[in-house]
Amino acid sequence: MSSVNTEWNSRAYHKVSNPQFEWGLKVLDRVHLRGDERVMDAGCGSGRLTEKLLDRLPKGSVVGVDLSQNMLDQAAEHLRSYIDRVSFVRADLADLPFANEFDSIFSTASFHWIKDHDALFASLARSLKHGGWLMAQCGGGPNLHDVHTRTERLMHSPKYARYFESFEHPWEFASAEITADRMRRAGFTDVITSLEHSPIRFSSANDYKAFMEPVILRPFLNVLPDAKLKKEFGNELVDEAFRDPSFHLDYWRLNIQATKA
Repeated sequence: MSSVNTEWNSRAYHKVSNPQFEWGLKVLDRVHLRGDERVMDAGCGSGRLTEKLLDRLPKGSVVGVDLSQNMLDQAAEHLRSYIDRVSFVRADLADLPFANEFDSIFSTASFHWIKDHDALFASLARSLKHGGWLMAQCGGGPNLHDVHTRTERLMHSPKYARYFESFEHPWEFASAEITADRMRRAGFTDVITSLEHSPIRFSSANDYKAFMEPVILRPFLNVLPDAKLKKEFGNELVDEAFRDPSFHLDYWRLNIQATKA
């Protein structure tokens, strides 16, 4: 997979990802740890939640895994005071280089960026020890349907259509039922999945755009060839958000919990 698809503006994401961080804290509250486990943070991003996970593992360790080297570099910088208990691996979550290694896997806001969820859950199951658990959350169901509909409309407008002729959506927003079936096929048991409505609203155009560009619009802006077109594309979507609806993002979170059989 090329860097244009996998790399992020990690510093911008680190600054604006408060919604993902707050959702992740709620998921972390569901986790019961002894404090000495070896845990994978699958899709660790810039390391904000990895830090909170490490705080709950005073005698344990975390391996932060991400496909973006920029994210891993940002996480290493953010977590430099934990260097004796955290390490980082650049890898595709659907093809992890581990076998029976982790007591548990924690993940938030990452799984929907992987198209092949059958391969994803098989890879996660291989990485867990027998009896190890997975606790995760990602986008699911009708996640961001409104803003993606507006983006699709803009993509296919005369001004931009030629740049998106071979564009493929980089995400999988699965239902709770389909996800549970995939997990059981991968070897998980005690599977619990559910969808949770988590809309967010921004108070200004600047805040909305600052979040949209490095998070939601990243795969679209990567396709455009120059800074001028990227700026115009982003501005047109912000202008639409003034009208329908005003700086609102209709997030749906897919909650995932299971044990390796």
